[in-house]
Amino acid sequence: MFKGQFLHSIDSKGRLSLPARLRKNVAQDADNSFVMTLGIDKCIEVYPKDQWKLIEEKLLKLNFFDPKEARLLRMMLQNAHEDTMDAQSRILIPQLLLEYAGIKNEVKIIGILKKIELWAPETYDGYISSSPETFEQIASQVMRME
Repeated sequence: MFKGQFLHSIDSKGRLSLPARLRKNVAQDADNSFVMTLGIDKCIEVYPKDQWKLIEEKLLKLNFFDPKEARLLRMMLQNAHEDTMDAQSRILIPQLLLEYAGIKNEVKIIGILKKIELWAPETYDGYISSSPETFEQIASQVMRME
């Protein structure tokens, strides 16, 4: 499971070196390959290939004739890009995705259990500060200990 946050830079070719603490959690089934696509809230979602297969299974169950479901399929899949880590543990982030997320030189990398999110640092800071509720309020509403 991915967790933690990291501030890294992206090189001029759009390559990002994944932090070692995240790399160690990539399952062998992923074969060091990742699928990247549009994320909610102007970020890039990065899935190890084994986790992306689970997403695809859910997508296959959607109704292609429902306009909302068809739009979700189109938006996620037309912007999906697969890449395999190189010898320096880098993945190539497509320019289209970098532009969507507003990422230029620096990127905030967030581990979110089964996926990784890539954010422009200022966008992420704005997202966090824009919540009308505190962390404690959200946790008390969402988390139920049984």
